[in-house]
Amino acid sequence: MAFSGTTEKCRSCDKTVHFYDMISADGAPYHKTCFRCTKCNGLLVMSTYCARDGVLYCKPHFEQVCKATGTCTSKG
Repeated sequence: MAFSGTTEKCRSCDKTVHFYDMISADGAPYHKTCFRCTKCNGLLVMSTYCARDGVLYCKPHFEQVCKATGTCTSKG
């Protein structure tokens, strides 16, 4: 039995994401290993990630960005 292909591309690495390795966040697919904070490169999980303008952050770095810009709107 072969896995069916997908045409979805990871927002982070732009390679094909297979359904068994996909996380869908902020309206885009990611490989589980590509789902990382932009600032610290730490792996993120669905329950604790934040996103702003399509950029992923861990909660501590998201709070830093909010303080620096004075605005805070997150998804996640």
